[in-house]
Amino acid sequence: MGGHRLHRAGRADGRTHLSHPRAALLSAALSVLVVAPFLLHGLGAVPFDDPGEGMHAEIARELTVSGDPLRLTLNGVRYVDKPPLLYALLAAAFAAGGAGEGTARLVPALAALAAVAATAWFGARLLGPRCGFVAGAALATSCGFFVYGRYVRPETLFVAALATGFALLLTGVRDRRPWLAALGLAAFGMAGLAKDLLGTLLPPVAVGLALVACGAARPVRRWLPPSGVAALLVLGLGWYVAVSVATPGFAWYTVVDNHLLNVARARHFPDEDVPLSALEFLTVGAVGALPWLVPAAAVTWRLARRRAWRDPGEAPWTALALWATGVFVVTTLSGFRLPHYGLPAYPAIALLAARGWSELGARGLAAAHAALFALLAAACGIGWLRGAPALGAVLDATDVATRKAVSTGGVVLDTTVFVPLLGASALAFGAGALVLTTLAVRDGHRATAAFAVIATLLLVLPSVSAALSASSSARAVKGLALELRSRVAPDDLVVHEGPLENSGALEWYSGVRPVILDGRRSVLAFGATRAQATGAFWARERLLTTWSGHRRVWLLTGRSPGVSVATALPGARLAASAGGRRLYVNH
Repeated sequence: MGGHRLHRAGRADGRTHLSHPRAALLSAALSVLVVAPFLLHGLGAVPFDDPGEGMHAEIARELTVSGDPLRLTLNGVRYVDKPPLLYALLAAAFAAGGAGEGTARLVPALAALAAVAATAWFGARLLGPRCGFVAGAALATSCGFFVYGRYVRPETLFVAALATGFALLLTGVRDRRPWLAALGLAAFGMAGLAKDLLGTLLPPVAVGLALVACGAARPVRRWLPPSGVAALLVLGLGWYVAVSVATPGFAWYTVVDNHLLNVARARHFPDEDVPLSALEFLTVGAVGALPWLVPAAAVTWRLARRRAWRDPGEAPWTALALWATGVFVVTTLSGFRLPHYGLPAYPAIALLAARGWSELGARGLAAAHAALFALLAAACGIGWLRGAPALGAVLDATDVATRKAVSTGGVVLDTTVFVPLLGASALAFGAGALVLTTLAVRDGHRATAAFAVIATLLLVLPSVSAALSASSSARAVKGLALELRSRVAPDDLVVHEGPLENSGALEWYSGVRPVILDGRRSVLAFGATRAQATGAFWARERLLTTWSGHRRVWLLTGRSPGVSVATALPGARLAASAGGRRLYVNH
């Protein structure tokens, strides 16, 4: 096995003991300091992406007005698709720092840093400080994770809660500290409050299976202390129970329609999301975790070959491997998959990758990563040379908004804005391939090779940030919303065609609440059945009648002219167009 050991706390057979707590904290702090500038720079430079960010920002703005986390709303219509943690934190951030794009994006960015810190801390506790830093950096430089760290969605809050839960629970079990295990269970409860109830229930199952496999599940109180179970149930289930009492039908919608029937593709309240095929999901999930998936897969394979699940000393690694593999297997077998569904596995992949860099051959790892970076450089170079056509298929597989636009006749994002960024990425990957090839030939130091991988990915991250900013600017509703703000009179009517989440920041920027045309197939489908939604959703016939009257009516649509209702509106005049949308007016 070439090269020096990357860690000092681990044993030669991979079984490890806990490193010094202070060293683990320093490792976590160093990981955060290195990646924070990339996550935090320029968060408020561009408007909200729509669809995507604007809806969540607007829900939080409406929460600041209502103050009721049990009755979240969008456009005044009940919204029940996600629990309130993201919106409560956004509302608190708005109260402290003012409502704006930068303030809103700071919340997921800080959550991403918390996930990095938890991953680095746990890696240092298992493998030593250097490996802890590698684990934290691995998570931060995974492209799929980094993107959501700069995006107003609940994903990084969810991942942060999961990473913290695994770190605390497994450390508490291994170090025989029930209070740490209890905090880990509480963190899993927060995962349910951040995004999905499954984040509360399934991680303890993965840990329990790992302990059962090695015969260390007893006493149960060691990994399921009563105080931790109580915290898990209160935090993870409390909001759902309270909303079920306050909103009849919510429990059926959440458990049956939004989960069981969604997997079977038989929802009563479907939205416009277009799921990935199994192969597309596996490809997107794997690419988003590159290059760290390579050593993580190798370590998982070695664990399986050695039947390491029988060894109590390997229980943390068994749980991590089981969780990472389970996320991909269960989602692949599901009938509904979106690009970000693989993100919960990324902290476990980062930790397994750090172990790979601690015990696999340095020369082989350097050579494998050199080859991978060379392939990525070639792919980026081809995309740069061929331009937009090469990017269309990528966006169709990775971007939820693009898939929705293709399926509903909306305007697809112009991919030419990304072409220059591919050239910069090709150069970064090419430079990394050269450095790693040199290290592979010389059988270089293991740590040097690992840090070369991290440095290469850090060079790519600015291009990823720029691509995200370019897509947000190109799809933002802000331009037309400000046009409405300046031109709409008090008696005017604004109509939004299609699901409102496609222009979620419309009211945020314009100050005008629209009525919704043909928008029941959306995240507001359940809310549309509530009595409070009366008048918020219009039929086409009502719009045609109002359009021909004396009242001035504005129609905002993201659908192409051949699909939009605008073609049936007499005398419709195009007032403005921007962000892939058109604004029509009758008078």
